[in-house]
Amino acid sequence: MTAVRRPTTSPEAAPTGSSPEVDELVRSHLPLVGHIVRETLARVPSYVCRDDLVSAGMYALVLSARSFEAERGVPFGRFAAIRIRGAITDELRSMDWASRAVRGRARSIDTVRSELAASLGRSATRDEVAQALGLSSAEVEAADADVQRAAVLSLQSLDTEDGASLLPAAGATPEATILIREQIGYLRDAIAELPDRLRTVVQQYFFDQRKMSDIAADFGVTESRVSQMRAEALTLLRAAVRGMEEPPAVPAATTRRQAAAQASYCAAVATRSTLAGRLAQTTLRGEPLPMRNAG
Repeated sequence: MTAVRRPTTSPEAAPTGSSPEVDELVRSHLPLVGHIVRETLARVPSYVCRDDLVSAGMYALVLSARSFEAERGVPFGRFAAIRIRGAITDELRSMDWASRAVRGRARSIDTVRSELAASLGRSATRDEVAQALGLSSAEVEAADADVQRAAVLSLQSLDTEDGASLLPAAGATPEATILIREQIGYLRDAIAELPDRLRTVVQQYFFDQRKMSDIAADFGVTESRVSQMRAEALTLLRAAVRGMEEPPAVPAATTRRQAAAQASYCAAVATRSTLAGRLAQTTLRGEPLPMRNAG
């Protein structure tokens, strides 16, 4: 029979001795341990060691086989699965560097973030999360920091020997953050400069999460027409964003009148606000501020 390491977290002393019946129960239910471990690994961070969970599950399987009483009428597989899952849960708790209070607070914050993102149509800022929870921004930031400090990295998961993958990504530099903030502001200017009906379609479809059929009903047009208006708006937005770095290329199939209208639109976007005005539409960390009604 496979040797099993007894987890230090288990409070139960293993009974001594064995028997052919116990050995047969253990051997025939070894796949049960593997199944529960695989099921658990799908829900836990990647740094969790599979061998530790297998060891805890094997130990629980042996204990289950030695204490099993068939006359109680409970199948051994069901009886053992409960104890195996319990042992694996205890092993996971012993690995976690964060307290249960920290994890509970983090789950509450994540739940509120998800709810706000669904209702706002964008990622919520820390201030909005704090207001929804009735906390201060400093308390939310401290909770996030507690979870980050409890994160564990596996040395085996490093891509290179020097751990270069752990260094901050190039996109996290202050210069890159400024560029992203400017792009967000530029995109908002581009939305604001769209023709009224196209702007309404973009705002209601992408930001208000309204169905295309509802927008069509408001306009008194067909749903296919709204889809066409959305495509027109996206074409203009792409041209404007590309125009941040170089004059946008006009597709060959575009008529002279359409080309002139697109060029006029891109010029209006470029002069709508200054760099300071675009940066003012995000926080210092690049988090978008609530959009004001465009016009």
